[in-house]
Amino acid sequence: MKKLSEYLFLWTLGGTIYYAFEMVFRGFSHWSMFVLGGACMVFFAQQGLWMKWKDPLWLQVIRCAVFVTAAEFITGIIVNKWLGWDVWDYSDQIFQLFGQICVPFIILFSGLCVLGIFLTGYLLHWLYGEEKPQFHVL
Repeated sequence: MKKLSEYLFLWTLGGTIYYAFEMVFRGFSHWSMFVLGGACMVFFAQQGLWMKWKDPLWLQVIRCAVFVTAAEFITGIIVNKWLGWDVWDYSDQIFQLFGQICVPFIILFSGLCVLGIFLTGYLLHWLYGEEKPQFHVL
């Protein structure tokens, strides 16, 4: 039950943060972004737990940025291309792929990954008694 509680808490927190982020910066969002944000937050925590928070921060950020980019691409193909919901379109951005991902947003999301890694590591420690993260750059 503890793990289920952790996952639900992180998923809800991640979904809420990402949905709010879009509301502030885009003026609108979509429920699918809540689901995606929640899944990413769970991954930020899980990758840290798998490695016992021992990997250098730069490696965790790369791992999480790859996950976020892949999840955004898959979500975009489903919600934008297959279902036609037109939640986002990066077609006007440089270095984009099918309008679903682009380099400028990969860079932005990498920065958000840093915050997510720190947030999940400490919240799991403080709220659930998980191992305290020992973050280091190198």
